[in-house]
Amino acid sequence: MSNLLIISGAPSPAAPTGLVVSHVGALLEAAGHRVTHLNVRALPTLSLLTEDLRDQEIAAAVSAVLSADGVVVASPVYRAAYSGLVKALLDLLPKKALRGRAVLPLATGGSQGFLVAMDYALHPLLASKGADQVVRGEFVLDQNVGTPAAALALEAATDRFTTALTPRLRKAG
Repeated sequence: MSNLLIISGAPSPAAPTGLVVSHVGALLEAAGHRVTHLNVRALPTLSLLTEDLRDQEIAAAVSAVLSADGVVVASPVYRAAYSGLVKALLDLLPKKALRGRAVLPLATGGSQGFLVAMDYALHPLLASKGADQVVRGEFVLDQNVGTPAAALALEAATDRFTTALTPRLRKAG
């Protein structure tokens, strides 16, 4: 199968975004994919914010993105924008780092009004890094995380993502 990377901007594993990431990771692993989790909160903050690519953990994070067949980018939404930590990590990537890779954006937030962050904030950020295969992602209200409806929506998003991976895998094989 494929080598997938999940970038999580969750402030903790128990936060809504952390729970969504865990669920999606389990779905992808059950489908036979190799899944690596990159929790941006665990990276050295000073090196991340000063874009210190000489830091081994930062260099490894960038390398993980560049070597993945597909990338899931999950972020909590605050004031209708993605997490600053997620942006700081993506800013470290070369301009066309996501070109040719399937990318699945996921977001969580406390208000349905934050749904606009997917189209007006997260998608342009991914496009600025060359993402040309952005799969329709999913926004989950914090209060709905863990519900059957949210699980079904995340399963559908995961299915769209794995379908988008197939052409890339055929080209590589």
